[in-house]
Amino acid sequence: MDDTKRYGKGRQLLKGVYLQSDRAVPEVSAGAPSILSMSQRKENGQGKYRLLEDILDPGNLNRAYKKVKVNGGSPGVDGMTTDMLYEYLKQNGKDIRQNILKGSYRPSSVRRVKIPKPGGGVRLLGIPTALDRVIQQAIAQMLIPIYEEKFSDSSYGFRPQRSERQAVEKARQYIQSGYSWTVDIDLAKYFDTVNHDKLIRTLSYTIDDPRVISLIRKYLAYGVMADGVVTKTDKGTLL
Repeated sequence: MDDTKRYGKGRQLLKGVYLQSDRAVPEVSAGAPSILSMSQRKENGQGKYRLLEDILDPGNLNRAYKKVKVNGGSPGVDGMTTDMLYEYLKQNGKDIRQNILKGSYRPSSVRRVKIPKPGGGVRLLGIPTALDRVIQQAIAQMLIPIYEEKFSDSSYGFRPQRSERQAVEKARQYIQSGYSWTVDIDLAKYFDTVNHDKLIRTLSYTIDDPRVISLIRKYLAYGVMADGVVTKTDKGTLL
């Protein structure tokens, strides 16, 4: 069967992941399970653990691929650009998915770059490979709707459909209501100093699939490459 027939309108990558580039990318929460729906699956006898299968669901992986493709970005340590990702997944997607399910998948190291700060100094940024960005995005799309339920309505940082502009508008409303004090608190280098054990323990309170916990742990500790040298990491999120 030629490529036109096999990978035409419904192009199959990660064993059932169909790329439909002519359609808009849905919101990351579309089709994602809530905590209740995960519990219902367990009660209905559909398996003790299912979150990893949800992450590797064709629709979820398709959304993750399109999100990474649209965002673009610099290549990771393997030099693969997002434009090269499709052909790579076409050849290797099935094996990658099976390796993730078996627990044998190993993420690549993160490429470390330094970004100058406006006020002086540099910010360390980690750039995963394009493939790892797809997998991370697929994980995030399943976890975001779960953890969104736990956030305070007054929280605006690093959340979908939230912005600094909304936070400023809320502050303006407080001022108009008669409040006169503002407290600015910043945790210095927070993402560089996240304790892996504490983070994993916190995630395990909600995530009932140990395979997903293991995969996240791998992404926390897969190391940083700078000047050709890989250094293992025992803290921080690298991103």
